[in-house]
Amino acid sequence: MRYTTLFLLFLLSASCSRSQVRVDLSGYNTKSPAKVVVSGNLITVSWPVGKTEHARLLLDLEKGKPLVKTIESTNKGTFKKIAQNLDPAFVLTVGKRDLVSQNGWNIFFDKVPDKPHQSYTVDFDKRSASVVTSGSQTVVRISNMQSASFKGALEITFYNGSPLFNVAAVLATNVDSTAIVYDAGLVSKTPVWKNIVWSDTKNQLQSATANQSDTSRNLEVKYRTVVGESGQGSLAVFPAPHQYFYPLDEAFNLKFVWYGSNYRKMIPDFGLGIRQDLYGDRRYVPWFNAPPKTNQRLNFFCLISTEKGGRALEEVKKFTHNDAYVTLPGYKTMSSHFHNEFIMSVVLKGKPIPEKPNFVSVFKNTGVDIVHLGEFHYTAHPKGPDEQRLTELKALFDQCKRLSDSKFLLLPGEEPNEFFGGHWMQFFPKPVYWIMSRKPEMPFVTNDPKYGKVYRVNNKEEMLNLLQTEKGLAWTAHARTKGSTGFPDKYKDEAFFKSDRFMGAAWKAIPGDLSLPTLSRRVFDLMDDMNNWGLQKHVIAEADLFSIEPENELYAHLNVNYLQLDKLPEFEKGWQPILTAMEKGRFFSSTGEILFPAFTVNGKGAGETVQLDATGKASIAVNINWTFPLNFVEIISGDGKQVFRKRINLNHTTSFGKQKFTFPVNVKNMKWVRLEAWDVAVNGAFTQSVWLK
Repeated sequence: MRYTTLFLLFLLSASCSRSQVRVDLSGYNTKSPAKVVVSGNLITVSWPVGKTEHARLLLDLEKGKPLVKTIESTNKGTFKKIAQNLDPAFVLTVGKRDLVSQNGWNIFFDKVPDKPHQSYTVDFDKRSASVVTSGSQTVVRISNMQSASFKGALEITFYNGSPLFNVAAVLATNVDSTAIVYDAGLVSKTPVWKNIVWSDTKNQLQSATANQSDTSRNLEVKYRTVVGESGQGSLAVFPAPHQYFYPLDEAFNLKFVWYGSNYRKMIPDFGLGIRQDLYGDRRYVPWFNAPPKTNQRLNFFCLISTEKGGRALEEVKKFTHNDAYVTLPGYKTMSSHFHNEFIMSVVLKGKPIPEKPNFVSVFKNTGVDIVHLGEFHYTAHPKGPDEQRLTELKALFDQCKRLSDSKFLLLPGEEPNEFFGGHWMQFFPKPVYWIMSRKPEMPFVTNDPKYGKVYRVNNKEEMLNLLQTEKGLAWTAHARTKGSTGFPDKYKDEAFFKSDRFMGAAWKAIPGDLSLPTLSRRVFDLMDDMNNWGLQKHVIAEADLFSIEPENELYAHLNVNYLQLDKLPEFEKGWQPILTAMEKGRFFSSTGEILFPAFTVNGKGAGETVQLDATGKASIAVNINWTFPLNFVEIISGDGKQVFRKRINLNHTTSFGKQKFTFPVNVKNMKWVRLEAWDVAVNGAFTQSVWLK
């Protein structure tokens, strides 16, 4: 009897041990404004969401129970229960990356969904947990998660000073050549929401009654956000505004949010969340890279509000300035590389020409002051016949002039892809008539009675001559990928590339990789390489998109350059000041959420040269404006051979800040230095280089 009793006590003890999930608090700073209390299997996290208000999440680690027991927020000091009994849910779709046919992990021309792929739910087993204080952030990590060959843990990050938190399945695989996409959200077995709220693509607020039995719906929305509204408040769910969107040619709105039950016939409970269309724009669809042993963050953001869903959405919109690029004194916004094909598809097709085309309204509403086109992309007659080519150019120049005004410039440009190799962009400071071919008997330049000066170009030497004569600029489009795979590396020793007419290259977030704290490194690495080649080149942000329509999800795929210009030039007088700012490096580039009103190294700005003393000491000063809490600043420099990086953690920052930072650095023996800044949603901005002597 005694042994039986001892055995039963042992089993009871073992059972209690198994049911009690261990929570490691060794990384939690008890002096943090965020307070964490562990009681049995409950973790309570409360944090300040403003000057006087607080939010609180109760996390239940007991197996079989919903993870999020309650979500609460104060209203005038009194806690209101916003939601209860929620579980995070993830669907991971795994395909195969083509690493052989083109350029490895930098590939864009891949069609992953046309190859075998499979979708899996992410299984969650509450085995252990930890809480870590990281600056103004509190991270709760709960193990384990698994999906196919991917393994990892759930991370929930809370941000002091903001009603914001992030939910992430952080997963890695050992399988090579893997491409992924994911859907995610919060689900419940019992009714939580009274209404589901969103903005349609016409910017009108919409709502629907939340019925637990309703089959899931995919919604075409603006601002990438869906909101659950309860009796005492609401919860907005949305993705990182740029990182979540893998690169495509078209910024179509592919219904990026969902709500309802039995989502994809894989998640039976009622929920709301974010989603991807596996087939993208039906062109090239590369998904995200998932290299072996990289921690992929399948994440989404939540914003808590004690008000109605429409008000919660307004708070979300502030993080992206209502999906627009804000005015910054002393700067004008410029975006490049658009294959809208308005001339060939409308003007020269004989269709009715709208007084104000949709794409112009879209650009203006998005806060873009200057649009540099990439017209005639395999649709026109760049090599002639002469009259046809000149007619097309005349139509382009006339429409750009007509659609420009004192606050907006639509400027002609092309992606010629002739003479130099790979793909490249061209930009002249005024209308220039030129033909991309020349018969032996024709001179390089002629005077046409109708069009005036006309150039005919037959080789790279003549192309450089034209750029020099007309003060134009060229640069490599989508360098090291797509049609520029191998470029500009293959022509870095050519006279045209070394010329001051070849500005450098253009940056877009290709490829996508959810393990990086930055958007794609492809062109940033090239930028550093060009600097170490000893060439004072610059990198401009590009969009490389086709149709621009009001219903499109443009902002997610967009970026801009803030050029140092006090005012816009007049179209009729030419736009040389724009090209001058570009060729001198007097600009920074941004996804929109981070801005650099000022940046200097020892008092010199981007594109300028600093004379160092013998010690090599320098002071970098940068003014930063931001919306999401900042993650880090990185100072990058090079000595002509190697690249050096100094990362400065800024996770002490909170949402919506402005600050001047001064960073003392030693750049002895360095040839150049530049700066990047990134936030917790992987939005970023980067300067051009300062040259060192």
